[in-house]
Amino acid sequence: MDYLEKAARVLEIEIFELQRLRNRLSENFSHAVQLIKAAVDARGKVVVVGVGKSGHIGSKIASTLTSTGSPAVVLDSLNALHGDLGMVADGDVVLALSGSGETEELLRILPAIARFQVKIIAVCGDPKSTLAKNAHVFLDVNIEQEACPLNLAPTSSTTVMLALGDALAMVLLEARGFNKEDFAKFHPGGMIGRSLLVRVHQIMRPRESMALVSPDTPIREVLKAMTSVRAGAAVVAGEDRQLLGIFTHGDFARNFQSDSKVGERLVADLMTLNPVTVHKDKLAVEVLNLLERHRIDDLVVVDDNKVPVGIVDSQDLTRLKLL
Repeated sequence: MDYLEKAARVLEIEIFELQRLRNRLSENFSHAVQLIKAAVDARGKVVVVGVGKSGHIGSKIASTLTSTGSPAVVLDSLNALHGDLGMVADGDVVLALSGSGETEELLRILPAIARFQVKIIAVCGDPKSTLAKNAHVFLDVNIEQEACPLNLAPTSSTTVMLALGDALAMVLLEARGFNKEDFAKFHPGGMIGRSLLVRVHQIMRPRESMALVSPDTPIREVLKAMTSVRAGAAVVAGEDRQLLGIFTHGDFARNFQSDSKVGERLVADLMTLNPVTVHKDKLAVEVLNLLERHRIDDLVVVDDNKVPVGIVDSQDLTRLKLL
């Protein structure tokens, strides 16, 4: 049995169904976004309901919506008629998930939900289903084939449903102007939270811990300055304290290979001009982006006047649990 071939077949089927979903996107999707945005802007919420595998997908969608600024709760269809309907309020939007649109447990609570002044968005695979006909907006998640070789286990259908939920959440995020600072409020723990809440000046090596040299400093003295503060780079500044360049251990190693007397040369001749910088008040996540984008290990921190006030060494990020 060729396991890789069979795995590839599963992925190909699900990719095919995702492409079909993308091609079927219509104004109904935009209408759904508008309904949810209006509800959330008015301090309402999204009530997500589904049964079985659709219920599991619904929980993930609700979690994604909530973590990106659109409050959502999961309504257990089995307990809804026994008190859990209390979580539904006028002005909410109900996101009802069902592959067939005929799930008995879900349809049983529709009349009760309809008594509230809510909008219902049906996410199902049949526009003629009972769920679709009783909804204000229908989002089509029909599939031609499950990725299951028996065409039975929900696979393609749940993937498509989850992807549509992600699309709703991400479009809502942009529509509501949700930004990195907002994201940080909801994710204070872990690496994401730290990198989004912490500012550059809180993680940098301060000016007194930098190897700060003038442009007429010989390389041998630059190396001593770097060693004294255990730094992998020296920042070169002029008499007016303005940043001129940066010189790293890597620069020394490369030049030493071609010139064994490089230690006597001036740093101004070998430094990298106009190095990449970051403002001291930027979020720490910006440091991660810059280091990765420019493939560098040291980032000069500057103030409003472009004066170097610190440096971020990539090795410090692990210690600070930002990597």
